[in-house]
Amino acid sequence: MNAETKITDVIANENFKGYGHLLFPGRLSESDKKRTLAQIAPLFPYHRHLSVDVTLNVLNSMLAREKNGEKIFYDLYSDEEKGRDPAKAETGLFSFRGVKKAPFAVICAGGSFQYVASLHESLPHALELSRMGFNAFTLHYRTESLEAACEDLAAAITQIFAHAEELNVGTECYSLWGSSVGAHIAAYLASYGPHGFGGAQLPRPGTLVLQYTGHTNHTRREPPTYVCVGENDPVCDWRVMKKRLDALAACGIDTEFHKYPHLGHGFGLGIGTEAEGWITSAAAFWKRHLPRRMLRVLSRFEAAAV
Repeated sequence: MNAETKITDVIANENFKGYGHLLFPGRLSESDKKRTLAQIAPLFPYHRHLSVDVTLNVLNSMLAREKNGEKIFYDLYSDEEKGRDPAKAETGLFSFRGVKKAPFAVICAGGSFQYVASLHESLPHALELSRMGFNAFTLHYRTESLEAACEDLAAAITQIFAHAEELNVGTECYSLWGSSVGAHIAAYLASYGPHGFGGAQLPRPGTLVLQYTGHTNHTRREPPTYVCVGENDPVCDWRVMKKRLDALAACGIDTEFHKYPHLGHGFGLGIGTEAEGWITSAAAFWKRHLPRRMLRVLSRFEAAAV
């Protein structure tokens, strides 16, 4: 795929059969589907700093893995469940494999519940984490309500735990990541666990990573939390995020806060901005809280990569 590849050709690619449409935001018009990958920015009205290079990197990586026989998409719900609630047919879990038995992350993109900005705010993150050795999943959730989206994340975590051996992932100190409304979803699951939203009785995440969110709810037993936000974000005031983090720190919870000058909302990986590289910093924060066994798994990968 290249910058001139049309959206319709990506969706119709036989390697993405059954889920190609979930790679793009919302219900696209026929004219939108004729856009090239270099022309997709207007389809993400709540986001900035989209990079065609990042988009191509993600899609070509996914394509190569599919061609290599790797399963990269998993349904969240059975056909029976989808029949009872057709909206559940528009959900799913994308997988980016890291090292066998390394810990996993689940990443939720934003989109103001109008669309899921996976190509900008979750798939690129997952690819980067997998290249560091982590196992990473991205969630395509229902956009009808916050409650429905939280139920989808609970279902995703439940499924990953249930199939951990098959997926070759470690379940200790898993992490949840989210941007904008995706951060709301991740934060609620971090506070109340999968069981609080219809999932199995499972541990809450060992680390939470949030980008630009106005989320204020918290308990006294939140996981270690990493936050990054732009100083000029017109949607999510950095002061709100800092106030919540200060409250967590007052409870003895480890936190890390990053505010980037001149930056607004929806910057994703922040390539070409003051925020570029934040994901490496966030991964290092997560590693600080991993048990030694998990660190040994990752260290073997890091040694082999040198």
